[in-house]
Amino acid sequence: MDIYLIRHTQTATDPGLCYGQSDIALAASFADEMGKLHDKLPEFDDNCKVFSSPLTRCLQLAETFSDTVTTDSRLLELNFGDWEGQRFDDIDADVLQHWTNNFVTAAPPKGENFEDLYQRAGSFWQDLLAAPRLSPVGEAEQVLVVTHAGVIRALLARALNLPLANAFQLRIDSGSVHKLRQVDDYLYVEYINL
Repeated sequence: MDIYLIRHTQTATDPGLCYGQSDIALAASFADEMGKLHDKLPEFDDNCKVFSSPLTRCLQLAETFSDTVTTDSRLLELNFGDWEGQRFDDIDADVLQHWTNNFVTAAPPKGENFEDLYQRAGSFWQDLLAAPRLSPVGEAEQVLVVTHAGVIRALLARALNLPLANAFQLRIDSGSVHKLRQVDDYLYVEYINL
């Protein structure tokens, strides 16, 4: 089974805005970015399964691949709690630094930490890789997962057995593709950040 992890394209926000689970629009450049992203990908079989975060910035992109998209809240970006919609520059510098230094176990006020996201996304991943009779993809040979940078980092950390503190060393650009292949019970990473 070929699994393509796809990050949504650029958003219509100013740099430095904390928007994790906020439902924000895609940039005006979406059509152009979407075309470039499609050019990176092969033709997909009719039975290709497409999963998406329920947020508009992912779902709008996912719907360009299929008329049948399954949304899953486990694919949501990190919940930044009280920081949602704020500029990072406006958050108390000491509090932000503490979170930055301890993001795996520290959470923004009323939000979640990276371990929480890792467990949530990992639940989706386990379901996806389950035996064909148990998996939501059945016998599909191709799967697209349209989601966010944090989720992709968590899934790649799981696939590569990386310490969670190292997950942010993985570069995840807007509109990027990351391909994994499951053969029998073994998972290969074919490429990252295409």
